[in-house]
This record gives sequence, C-alpha cells and structure tokens, in this order.
Amino acid sequence: MSTPDPQPPATGPQAADSLLAYAARTRAKANDLAAFLEDVAAHGVPGPEESTPWEVVRDRRLAELDAERGHVA
Repeated sequence: MSTPDPQPPATGPQAADSLLAYAARTRAKANDLAAFLEDVAAHGVPGPEESTPWEVVRDRRLAELDAERGHVA
C-alpha cells in the first residue's frame, strides 16, 4: 500500500504570515529556554522547596487543555 503524496507547500501572503508567526513562536520559546538556562547557570538548580511539583504543573496544564477543548468547533 502506498502513502499519498504530501501536499505542496502553501504559497502567498497567508503562507508567509503563517511562517512568520511560527518563527515568532519558536523564537519566543527559544528565548524562554535560554533565560531559564542562564538562570540555572547563574544560581544553580533550585531546590525542591523552591520548585513546583510536576504533578501540580501537569494538572494545571491538563486543566488548560480541557478549557481550550470547549472552544474548538
């Protein structure tokens, strides 16, 4: 069984806007990561008493995703 050919890349102003938005999101994520790494380099890894448990972060993110699901058509 063969796989379908991939769609050709979109062209035009909408494609350029979409690509620029993706680049901006990627740059923002990279800047956040760089800032975190610089903080760790300057101050060391935070201790458990200064950190948020991963369960709390996970539950918060799952709640955000659940809230977003209501907005999808």
